[in-house]
Amino acid sequence: MKIDPSKISTSITPFAMIDEHSAIPQEQEILFTMHTIFRVGEIKQTADNSRLWEVQLTITDESDPQLAGLTDRIKEEVQGTSGWYRMGKLMLKVGHFDQAEELYNELLENASDDSDRALIYHQ
Repeated sequence: MKIDPSKISTSITPFAMIDEHSAIPQEQEILFTMHTIFRVGEIKQTADNSRLWEVQLTITDESDPQLAGLTDRIKEEVQGTSGWYRMGKLMLKVGHFDQAEELYNELLENASDDSDRALIYHQ
């Protein structure tokens, strides 16, 4: 894992060195928050175990121009009137049809008028 110290500030990417609290201190574990973003670099199988892969990760943040472009593109593709509608569109886009159907059924039950229902059925 490559970590550029200039990309880490506790206000943007909180993390904790937990090796002294870990059951296996020699692993030098670092705990990152859920929203931490890594760029995937090289991926290769380990020589010892063909079922184990080594993945090189490089930490990045919101100021990364490629990430900003990707985020903008996803926002364009997954527009909707509310977060739940956008979530449904995203689920459809990534092939999670059962979860999208579940979400849209819930939205249908709570739809306040025919215009909302029409929007949901159009999905």
